[in-house]
Formats: sequence, structure tokens, C-alpha cells
Amino acid sequence: MRFTTKISGYTRSLVVNNHRHLYCKPCALSLSFGTNTNQSKMNHTENSNSNGSLHNVNGGGLELKLDELRQLMGKVDGDPLRIVGVGAGAWGSVFTAMLQEAYGSLREKVLIRIWRRPGRMVDKATAQHLFEVINSREDVLRRLIRRCAYLKYVEARLGDRFLYADEILKDGFCLNMIDTPLCPLKVVTNLQEAVWDADIVINGLPSTETSEVFEEISKYWKERITVPVIISLAKGVEAELGSEPRIITPTLMINRATGVPIENILYLGGPNIASEIYNKEYANARICGAEKWRKPLAKFLRQPHFIVWDNGDLVTHEVMGGLKNVYAIGAGMVAALTNESATSKSVYFAHCTSEMIFITHLLAEEPEKLAGPLLADTYVTLLKGRNAWYGQKLAKGELSLEMGDSIKGKGMIQGISAVKAFYELLSQSSLNVLNPEENKHVAPVELCPILKMLYRILITRESPVQAILQALRDETMNDPRDRIEIAQSQVFYRPSLLGQNP
Repeated sequence: MRFTTKISGYTRSLVVNNHRHLYCKPCALSLSFGTNTNQSKMNHTENSNSNGSLHNVNGGGLELKLDELRQLMGKVDGDPLRIVGVGAGAWGSVFTAMLQEAYGSLREKVLIRIWRRPGRMVDKATAQHLFEVINSREDVLRRLIRRCAYLKYVEARLGDRFLYADEILKDGFCLNMIDTPLCPLKVVTNLQEAVWDADIVINGLPSTETSEVFEEISKYWKERITVPVIISLAKGVEAELGSEPRIITPTLMINRATGVPIENILYLGGPNIASEIYNKEYANARICGAEKWRKPLAKFLRQPHFIVWDNGDLVTHEVMGGLKNVYAIGAGMVAALTNESATSKSVYFAHCTSEMIFITHLLAEEPEKLAGPLLADTYVTLLKGRNAWYGQKLAKGELSLEMGDSIKGKGMIQGISAVKAFYELLSQSSLNVLNPEENKHVAPVELCPILKMLYRILITRESPVQAILQALRDETMNDPRDRIEIAQSQVFYRPSLLGQNP
């Protein structure tokens, strides 16, 4: 592959993938490309990705969907719809990048940007890996050279300079997903600048950070006339204990922190792996919340490879999104400790899903409606999610609990805080249920042995990781169906757990 540059000042050359490139410092003024057998392929890729838009591929349908949403939000000509992603983890970055790809060319009608904290340094090993990824992707290599951004990755690999997470995000690289280059994003590191006039805010923060950041955001919204719409992607919960224990979800955290009406706060979740969705693997999700917003937003977010349905049951779906992360950690442990034994994993799956169904009966008036979505989300998380990955690494000794729940290259392991929240909530005596085998009332957690063991391993650290197998192989453990029958045979539903009236 041959590149020829006209430069002001001087030229330097380097060899990448056995090809010699000329580049200038600080910047090449013009760039011409020689004959290349991959030229047509690269041009095709360039045309579809250069401005971060698939508009030409999908025709006018995208613009029509955008116009409908703009009209609903009262936008007039000359006033673009402002969409801001808050938090740049894997899913937050991918979700924002998908919108940029789809609608990015319609700049007069929509502006899309993402906020992340400034200053997080990329270590040299990550910089070296990032450089290898860049040079394995001709479209990415070409894009960076054209934008005069390539040299900084060379220098970072050589140790001549540092890269920062917000800096590489502008070039389309998420720190938690280096192997999946995204389209370049407009990155803002000043939170006030990012959100003060936003029409739609996408919460890509972990649940453990949601309250803190949105309390800060609320300071910038005091003078607002219009109320923004917030789409939360967070999958995590906290427990609020007291006379009436309840689960606190990210949408409720946002409502409390900002005063934005719950009707304007939605939850989007589904059985999704971020990198696979960005690489156009077929996926689906649900956006849950008030009908006024969920239906038009479902239409706006839908793409040929990413089908979005809508549902009115906001809180229950959100809680279930946190619950599956609990059992995904245990699934990773079992997989590693049994050398990926299909039999052992199936035993674990039977027991963990029976516990999830048991808990669902406490939280939902019609739990059967959640069976499909909950199992689908659980299935994909157990297969490839970061929580299952974390459980595997713990069991193999490649990670330790002392490292905390924010893991380099993966982000926040939401299942850890969820284990604590669900255990503490289900330990409350005010929620006691009848255990027919012993003919006495017990706290619900006493009927959830896997949850109890995960709490002992991850939170109190009273038991080693290997104890998860002891819990499974306990000869006194009942048939999983018994637990389900207990839930189905009693008046089990506790609406107060989700802050609802009975």
C-alpha cells in the first residue's frame, strides 16, 4: 500500500505491516493514494463510515423517523435535536456510536455527543494493543492518517507520549472495547457543557455512579424551561432498608437526583453484547416507560440489525436487568471450576433460574410475562457477559476480590453490588414467607442458597470461590421446582419492594 504526502517542512517515514508510510509532523497537508488491490473495498468502507452515517444506505426512512421525534419534542427548523451520552463504557459508547452512524449526517437536525471524565491515562500495553488493532483494519488506518491522528498512536506505542481515554474516544476507540473500533464521536469532558441544553440524555453510567453524576447534572438544569428525556442503560440496583424495604433502580435514582418526572425517564435493556451489536449482529431490546415517549423512541432507535420493542413495565424490567448479573458471576465460577462441564453448568442453570423465578414472583404481579425477556438476558450474560467473565477470572485466580469491582479493560462489574442489594433486601424479616417443608416463616433469602453463597464469597468473603460448587452439590438441596411451587402457591407479590402501592 503506497501513500504519498506533500508536506510543509519535512517528512519522516515509518513501516507499518511491512508497508512504508510517509507522514509529517505536525500534520500532512495533503494525501494521495497509489494503486491498491484493496482500493475499492476501502473506498466502500470509507463512504459508509467517513461521516459516521448510514443515511445513504437506509434512504429517507431515518430522516422521517428523526423528523417525527423532532416534532414530538417541539423542535423547529434551525434548532437541532441534542442527544448526549453520559458515560463512555462499552454499552454507552456503542449505543451513542450507533446513533451517530445512523443519524450523524443530518447535522442540521440532530447533534450527537458523548461525555466522559477527562484525564484517564491509557497504559503502554493498551496503547500497543490499540496500535495493532489500528494496523489490522485498513479502514481505520486510512481514517486516522487522513485526520492526521495516526502519529500519536505510533508515539504512544513507542512510549514517547501518553494517550487518554477521552482522546482516543474521539477517534472511535472505547477503552473497555479496544478490539471494536467505533465511528469517531464528539467527546465533551465538561459535564455542564455536555448536558445543559440536551433534549435526550442517555445514561451509560454504572448504577453505582448514577446518583452522584445526576446530582451534579441537576445543578445545570435549574433554569431549564423544557424537561429532557432520559434513556437509562444502567443494569444495577441498590437496596433501601427500613420499615418498608425496597429496591432503588437507576431510573429512580435519576428521578430523585434531578426532579425530572418519571414519565420522562425510560429504561432500555435486552440480551445484548455491546461489541456484537456494533458489528451488526442481530439483536433486540426493549425500551420501557411512559407510552408518550417509549413508542416514538422505539421507532427512532430501531435499525435493521437492532430491533427495539416497547413495554410499559419500567421498574420490573429494570430490576430484572440487575438480577441476572448476580447469577452470571456464579455461572462464570462454575464454568471455570468444572473445566466448562456442560453437565455442571446445566445443574447451576436449573438452580439459578429457579431462584430468579422465585424472586420475580416477589417483585412482579404477572411474573410469567417476564419469563422470556429475563431468560434471554440471563442466557447471553452467562455466555459472554462481563459478569460471567469476572466469575471465571476469580475462580482461575487471575483476579482477586481486593481489586474491587471496576476492572481495567472491562469497566464496572455490576453484579457485585447487585448481590449485596438483593441479599440485604431479601433478608428482611418483614418479607418473611412460609417454608412448607419446615412449616415456618423465613426470610426469602433462606430459600435462595446460591444468592446466599455468592454473598458469602463476594461480600463478606467468608467462603472461597470453590464454595459455589459445595452449594450446588449439597445433598439437602431441594429440587429447583420446589422453590417455584412455593412462589406460585402463596400470595407472594410484594409491590412495596418496587415502591408501588398494593
